[in-house]
Amino acid sequence: MSGALLAIYLNDHLAGATAGRELARRAASSNADSDYGAFLAGLATQIDEDRESLLELMRSLDVGADRVKVVGGWAAEKVGRLKLNGRLLGYSPLSRLLELEGLTLGVRGKLALWRALEEIAPAEPHLAQADLPVLSERAAAQLEGLEAQRLRAALEAFS
Repeated sequence: MSGALLAIYLNDHLAGATAGRELARRAASSNADSDYGAFLAGLATQIDEDRESLLELMRSLDVGADRVKVVGGWAAEKVGRLKLNGRLLGYSPLSRLLELEGLTLGVRGKLALWRALEEIAPAEPHLAQADLPVLSERAAAQLEGLEAQRLRAALEAFS
């Protein structure tokens, strides 16, 4: 197994996890007083915990975090805030829908990560220490919840 390629792969996912964490926090904050607030707050907490699980896994493999990629993920989320949402200033129902769709894409990527690592775990003893099946199940559950919220947000945005 190529340790260098695995390090690049994990750091790419860390960058995505950083962007996802920032998006989840922003969505939770923007929706704190809405019917979406509790779901998004819980999801933001889970995404933060999943990012920490990735960092712990990287430490166990002696893979350092690539600061440039982490900052790039953080910056990408900030730049994503500049998209048009049908309002000159402020939050709109389209903002919520696009945030939920962005979170869905990120969680799908995270699920792909956990499943790929499960596949190579027999060849890498440190991966066996991670609870990859539980992380995969959690990501799948997050996707289920996101889909229900996303469809509701679509109805609200376009009604």
